[in-house]
Amino acid sequence: MDSKILTTAKQWLGEGYDAATKAEVKKMIDGDPKVLEDAFYKTLEFGTGGLRGIMGAGTNRMNRYTVGMATQGFANYLIKAFGPGSKNPIKQIKVAISFDCRNHSKEYSKLVADIFAANGFKVFLFRDLRPTPELSYTIRHLHCQGGVMVTASHNPKEYNGYKAYWDDGAQVIAPHDTGIIKEVNNIKNLSQVKWGSDNKKNARNCTGVKTCGKVSCKGSIKMIGAEIDKAYLKDLSTLHLSPLAVKHHKNIKVVYTPLHGTGIKIIPRALREMGFTNVNVVKVQAINDGNFPTVESPNPENPSAMKMAVDLANKIKADLVLASDPDADRVGMGIRNDKGEIVLLNGNQTNSILTYYVLRRWSETGKLKRSKKFPYIIKTIVTTNLISDIAEKFGVKCYNVLTGFKNIAEVVKHNEGKGIFVCGGEESFGFSLGEFVRDKDAPITCSILCECAAWCADNRMTMWGLLQEIYRDFGKYEDWLCQYTFKGIEGAKKIAGIMEKFRNNPPKKLAGSPIVVYKDFDKGINYAPEVKLAKSNVLQYIAKDGTMVSLRPSGTEPKIKFYFETRCKEGEDSVKKKALLDKEFLQK
Repeated sequence: MDSKILTTAKQWLGEGYDAATKAEVKKMIDGDPKVLEDAFYKTLEFGTGGLRGIMGAGTNRMNRYTVGMATQGFANYLIKAFGPGSKNPIKQIKVAISFDCRNHSKEYSKLVADIFAANGFKVFLFRDLRPTPELSYTIRHLHCQGGVMVTASHNPKEYNGYKAYWDDGAQVIAPHDTGIIKEVNNIKNLSQVKWGSDNKKNARNCTGVKTCGKVSCKGSIKMIGAEIDKAYLKDLSTLHLSPLAVKHHKNIKVVYTPLHGTGIKIIPRALREMGFTNVNVVKVQAINDGNFPTVESPNPENPSAMKMAVDLANKIKADLVLASDPDADRVGMGIRNDKGEIVLLNGNQTNSILTYYVLRRWSETGKLKRSKKFPYIIKTIVTTNLISDIAEKFGVKCYNVLTGFKNIAEVVKHNEGKGIFVCGGEESFGFSLGEFVRDKDAPITCSILCECAAWCADNRMTMWGLLQEIYRDFGKYEDWLCQYTFKGIEGAKKIAGIMEKFRNNPPKKLAGSPIVVYKDFDKGINYAPEVKLAKSNVLQYIAKDGTMVSLRPSGTEPKIKFYFETRCKEGEDSVKKKALLDKEFLQK
């Protein structure tokens, strides 16, 4: 083990760290060297989206010290951007903060609020947990310059983190992301952090308000909650496209699970206010719990996380199954097939149904023709090309952007005043529509999915039947994801080696069809004349028959991901094509 790691660890036994942290570090020093190495071999990186990591003591862990130092760096950048002497000086910087159900999330959100207030900011802090999209909404609604959502999204229970937001309600992008990272990296020790108290020794919490008498700042913390819920739900109601269908089929049986997360605060209420009267919540999973006791992983992308909801749906003969992840930005869905069985859809299928439904209703109601601004949709480069085909049919422009909803939000911001954002999504179960939220949004998605189910019933079809109709019109698209986990230092090297191998020696065919397009997004690619993609470590191959393979390292977990898509015309064997693709590509 590198001697620098031990030296760094011993510093955590000194002044400024609490007794529990010191005890945990001492145990690591006296115990397994590999555990110590993983906790201290690097500083937890404040990436382009914020922080995320395993909770515990150490520089490479999520704890009050790494959170505090990162927050001070973020505060310093906000002061440079909006404080005295900046290009856009304002009287007082405002930030909004929310948090999810994870262990320590509320504690971290209070700490973040204290530090911002100690830096002179006006802080809007949710009293109780709320979804990520509501935080995005709040930033815009209260005219904030930034925000923080304390969450690790759909990661396993050992993780926590936070997402950093800018004044448009979207996660930070260039140049702000790199600027924040630079400021965070400039925070070298605890003494540089304004903890909100003159007792820096143990980074003690403080209310941060003027009246507390313990801080010299002029910042303040205002608690928020129900009033934001009301405004958010009012704006959500403006997105509805088929109110008569909902009225006709308000008793559609829906099963919903928040997977122990924040969705319980908003989604059942949103569906009730929309008019649906038969929404059945999985009660045991409606309990907020950061240990996620009923699931192996609180990720609706994993079929196992949906099991309790599916079981309840079969018991009560429900038509639709919905699940949101802990911070309620992603949605998993199950629908009944033509045999009456619940089938769990992947993110590409759900997004395709939503995009088709929304564009069709915009077309049927005349919204597309009446729009004075050009309508457009957005998808990510690893999301199915079926969505591009749907957009083309309705004469709507489709943007392809890098993975991450912040890149979708960037185009929305760029097009403000010129175009109108209809909807957008990504294969990883994220979707939104409308412009008042600049992140993927589970409450909006669940509302529109239920409305789509009612509209299908009004047109004497099921959502499964709608999906088959889409396939008949555009071809049968099949998508799947293969991902491999490689942890620690050696794992990071392994992932880098795999990417380098495919970059230097790309395949010549996909499922027997010759490759006609090879994209290395690490070189930066224009996807529209007005906007350029930033560089990203993503490789993509597209064959003559439309087969597509993309690979990229995960930005939040020690994984490398392979995205596969085949397109089959009528009469082609999709099973055979998939098997051939697996054989020729994955063996490589």
